[in-house]
Amino acid sequence: MAQKTVIEFFDDLSGEKSDEIQTHDFSLNGVEYEIDLTPENYDKLDAALRPFIDSGRKKGRAKRGARTRGAAVGPSADEVRAWAKGNGYEVNDRGRVPTAIREAYDKAH
Repeated sequence: MAQKTVIEFFDDLSGEKSDEIQTHDFSLNGVEYEIDLTPENYDKLDAALRPFIDSGRKKGRAKRGARTRGAAVGPSADEVRAWAKGNGYEVNDRGRVPTAIREAYDKAH
């Protein structure tokens, strides 16, 4: 039996379905947030926060738990994308590889 999994991305603010969704991180009062937005809604978020960002002081980057950048762990996004396309998944050529696709890749390897 053949199976095809389709991953769809939706804007967290508008609920709009789009292939251009990207995940953005921000923090406020020590709480970190993550939101998936279309470019248009990201521009709205940036415009709303810009006066505060321009007037504020940078403290550096927020710490990200056990996640590390630099030393790559596991396959690259390009490797996962190639595997996903070869196995019937729909995946964008750029941006973050969805967790569901990474998990499917991990299960297959």
